[in-house]
Amino acid sequence: MKPEFARFFDEPLPAYFTLLMVGFASAVFIAARWARRLDYDHDTIIDLGLIAVLAGVAGARILHVFADGYFWDYVHLCTDPSAVVWHTVDSAAECADLQGAWAAAEAKCHAVERNCLAWAEFWNGGLAYYGGLIGASAAGIWFLRREGFPIGKGCDVVGAVMPIGLFFGRLGCFFGGCCFGVVTDHPLGLSFPPYSAASEKHFREHLLESKAMASLPVHPTQLYEAAGCLAIAAVLALWLHPRKRFDGQVLLAFLGLYAILRFGLEFLRDDDRGALLGLSTSQFIGLLILAGVAGFWHLLRKRAQSAR
Repeated sequence: MKPEFARFFDEPLPAYFTLLMVGFASAVFIAARWARRLDYDHDTIIDLGLIAVLAGVAGARILHVFADGYFWDYVHLCTDPSAVVWHTVDSAAECADLQGAWAAAEAKCHAVERNCLAWAEFWNGGLAYYGGLIGASAAGIWFLRREGFPIGKGCDVVGAVMPIGLFFGRLGCFFGGCCFGVVTDHPLGLSFPPYSAASEKHFREHLLESKAMASLPVHPTQLYEAAGCLAIAAVLALWLHPRKRFDGQVLLAFLGLYAILRFGLEFLRDDDRGALLGLSTSQFIGLLILAGVAGFWHLLRKRAQSAR
């Protein structure tokens, strides 16, 4: 059973999805107030936030499906569900026993049922940040161009509030049990509940005798990243934005700082998240983003100096 905060009309509100939406709402709210203070069209910023949410979730889910190592699981959930359920239970008999013995196993045994739309159920977790960034950026630039809003100024407002949204998103990851770290004996290490993603991985690696046991202590990389995002937000809002030299600088700074933060944290991550050329998918994309940030930083700074 996935962690939930409350129930709405007797329907559960998953902790992951709820905090994700709180993050989006907080970012849009702060961006709109910031835009009004800077005498920008705050209504355009609100519309931009809503469009970015839709495009970002779509992009994040698509990258997760194709790059995080679950593609064939989603295919098998539609064509042969039994090929998926054995990742979490070892036999049909075990699944039947668990149904009556452990409520948390219901979500795992539920995979026996055919579900051709599982790949689209983003509210159950499974969103890749960089896919969301690509989707939201493409839709956002298109929208700002259509509205005639200065793209650089709009990007800076968005860049300043994005780490706030990420902060809540990573808290959602923590409560959802995804994006966990490697096993550690460090005092900051935390154990996740039985049948969590960490517990199942440790069982597959023969570190636990049963998936019904809590995981070994692991680095809470979700909380590390949440703290890092708050620090980035403070630097951008309190130091860089008042001193920026060209439009777009705040967004570029956010992209660069986050790429560095994420690249380092990936070494502590232990969940399935894909690999490319010896790096995780996020590390590889992060290097490309850093290269893009360096190029655009030089171009925009030079353009701003020429305009003076």
